[in-house]
Amino acid sequence: MLDILVQNRRDTAGAKRFFRKLLKKTCSVLQVVVTDKLRSYDAAHREVMPSVEHRSHKGLNNRAENSHQPTRQRERAMKGFRSTGGAQRFLAAFSGISPHFRPRRHLMTAPGYRAGMAIRCAIWDQATGAAGA
Repeated sequence: MLDILVQNRRDTAGAKRFFRKLLKKTCSVLQVVVTDKLRSYDAAHREVMPSVEHRSHKGLNNRAENSHQPTRQRERAMKGFRSTGGAQRFLAAFSGISPHFRPRRHLMTAPGYRAGMAIRCAIWDQATGAAGA
């Protein structure tokens, strides 16, 4: 995910680089690769790993895309990450903070949600030192 976010261009050369990194990092033999419908993935797949099945149907990668929604929202606001290090620093902090302010609202009553958020905000103010200001 980070490799794709930081790339300047999503062309065939970038896709080849991404697939090579993917193959190097995975310890098992890949059977299927699911990507979005970008055509450069198809061209890179044919050259880098022709024996692996490639699926790029519209709905197949929804699970992966939905899990990255907060990252994508932040990426749009920042107009893209400038480096892998910057993306990694943001994601390391964001993954710990984000769930704190995103409770599973569908499992709570409205008064329970308000009380829980008040407690969470008080904890956040205390942790960041905003309470003393």
